[in-house]
Amino acid sequence: MGLYDRYQSWRVRHADAAVPDHVALVITERDLLEAGAYDTLERFLALAVEHGASRVTVSVSVLDRAVVPTLERELTAIDSPREIALRGPDDTERADAPVQVSIGLGGKHEFAEAVRAIAEDVERGALDPDEVDEAAVEDHLVFPTDPDLLIKTGAERLSDFMIWQSVYSELYFTDVNWRDFRARDYLRAIREYQDRQRRFGR
Repeated sequence: MGLYDRYQSWRVRHADAAVPDHVALVITERDLLEAGAYDTLERFLALAVEHGASRVTVSVSVLDRAVVPTLERELTAIDSPREIALRGPDDTERADAPVQVSIGLGGKHEFAEAVRAIAEDVERGALDPDEVDEAAVEDHLVFPTDPDLLIKTGAERLSDFMIWQSVYSELYFTDVNWRDFRARDYLRAIREYQDRQRRFGR
């Protein structure tokens, strides 16, 4: 990192405010076609862990399902500071790892699958209908934890991603495209998070 980035990093570390424990990032398949995109992702993961995140979730929004195998292969090969759990559009197994990567798994689909699984549990007597609550839904989600901070690059529009989990997340939009995303852009997101007062819907 350059001098300015090191200064921003120092501000983050010495601020009288917590850093996000769980950071989520939303990018697109087109972002990963840019030169150096995977190097940028590796730096992002390293920065997040270095600055206090114990969990990082990356959502890759996909328009063409034919690219999913290629994305899975490339993303599995990245240099990650923590273990990766990668889930595609048809996966239902929980992604319980420090780094979670969603490839084309939309939030609506994930939620619908959770509801279907709950209905099956009720039908076979494994779950009482009166016990169906928020915790029951969360127990059936692929991505089980809620992000503290969700970062979207390139535009002020979220994809269909973590619609249940992100309801109380702090959202940070930057007009910087993924190919230009630098350490200072991540650190600015953290600084803004530290300056906010989280209300959790209150």
